[in-house]
Amino acid sequence: MKVLLLKDPKEDDCGQDPYVRELGLYGLEATLIPVLSFEFLSLPSFSEKLSHPESYGGLIFTSPRAVEATELCLEKDNKTEGEVWEKSLKEKWNAKSVYVVGNTTASLVSKIGLDAEGENCGNADKLAEYICSRESSALPLLFPCGSLKREVLPKMLQDKGIPMESVTVYQTFPHPGIQGNLKSYYSQQGVPASISFFSPSGVAYGLKHIQELSGDSIEQIKGNNSPEGVALLALVVLHSPGWVDLAQGLAGSWPGLTGLL
Repeated sequence: MKVLLLKDPKEDDCGQDPYVRELGLYGLEATLIPVLSFEFLSLPSFSEKLSHPESYGGLIFTSPRAVEATELCLEKDNKTEGEVWEKSLKEKWNAKSVYVVGNTTASLVSKIGLDAEGENCGNADKLAEYICSRESSALPLLFPCGSLKREVLPKMLQDKGIPMESVTVYQTFPHPGIQGNLKSYYSQQGVPASISFFSPSGVAYGLKHIQELSGDSIEQIKGNNSPEGVALLALVVLHSPGWVDLAQGLAGSWPGLTGLL
């Protein structure tokens, strides 16, 4: 059974995208097509903030791109930033809370040497609840984010009196190859049994092409996506972006696959 995932492919230590591997265990043939492109912003400003962990109560990462922005800050200026990170800054940040959403983001955070918590919350809304139940620092949490971030997490923290400082470190655009890649997929594979979106911006940029290519078959497609997408497509909401949760959620959507759970 063919499923379409609208996200960038990412190889793990085993040399395979974990979503493709996990879905394959449930008899699902997954294809990944990127719908978003990114441009990093304000890295000097973000780098300066990273160099002063004493000014913050911790870090919040809700996307892999925010972690990649952190890595870029550590790589710039030859090896200077990276050396300072390894010698002192990493330890100082690890003495604070580092909150993340999702397995992929948690894995990237681990690779830069930070100990993450909250990855099982599944989305920013649940992470905000988790932070509110634990956070007591008077210092602000540093939140590197994208230009299209949702305001649920910042608002919930603000309402609970938890200080937070946002810094926009990347801008999101439609992927230039999205229309052509989707047309190619549909012409070769046909209409997929399921489509999964991974962000509100993914829905915004990808949905119209999916609707055009699927035609009347759109009503038969099962899906897992963000709440924003459900307002446009009456699809099932998957509240966690993890590959295991996605595999189990999709497998549970078809009676013939439930025995594999």
